[in-house]
Amino acid sequence: MDSMIKVEDVSMKFNLGIEKNFSLKLFFINMFKPKKKDEKKGNKDFWALKHVNFEVERGEVVGFVGGNGAGKSTLLKVVSGVMKPTEGKITVAGNICPMIELGAGFDMDLTARENIYLNGSILGYSREFIDQKFDEIVSFSELQDFLEVPVRNFSSGMVARLAFSIATQVDPEILIVDEILSVGDADFQEKSRKRMLELMSGGTTVLFVSHSLKQIRDMCDRVVWLEHGEVQMLGKTDEVCKEYEHESV
Repeated sequence: MDSMIKVEDVSMKFNLGIEKNFSLKLFFINMFKPKKKDEKKGNKDFWALKHVNFEVERGEVVGFVGGNGAGKSTLLKVVSGVMKPTEGKITVAGNICPMIELGAGFDMDLTARENIYLNGSILGYSREFIDQKFDEIVSFSELQDFLEVPVRNFSSGMVARLAFSIATQVDPEILIVDEILSVGDADFQEKSRKRMLELMSGGTTVLFVSHSLKQIRDMCDRVVWLEHGEVQMLGKTDEVCKEYEHESV
């Protein structure tokens, strides 16, 4: 099989207090905010990821488990290119569709219709391609009655529906999903799960973070267990989940 993602000795350093709430907005705010003396000295630096290594083959579904602050979301942001690692190397072969932060890639003042085209262009798709997929995206999202409503008036569940629908109707080569299946009502969660299974059976490579071990067991071929930014275990889904459950008791 072909390797789609290769993570080699990746480490990520942050200033304390930024990692858990990292966003592009916060990143730019901190670029221009005056630094205090202790911050300039680097007294608050910490390593969110420490020497992480793994590979993902084409068509493989890899899950990530670990407690809050384990580094799961940070790792996915690094793999997707949202952040650059402090140390190490990441090689990706294929186009990535990251579903990491709700609303990332959306302009909240634009309507749902406008954001479908905006988000599609950010993902690298032409207007003609989005034209062809538009009805499928809207139908899957079940937001037909809200196409002309600004996204800032949407609930988090509606934003999740729109983001998931755009991402999964364009058949990405690599799909990165961070807890997005836990947002929305039960019916849409099940609909999303089935759509992801369709993508997986069609050869899409998936990196999947979830606090639901049932979802991890149902959908993943292998699992990476992270704690404090370090890989504790990497292997077959059942083996890693059993060990993780045992240690979490």
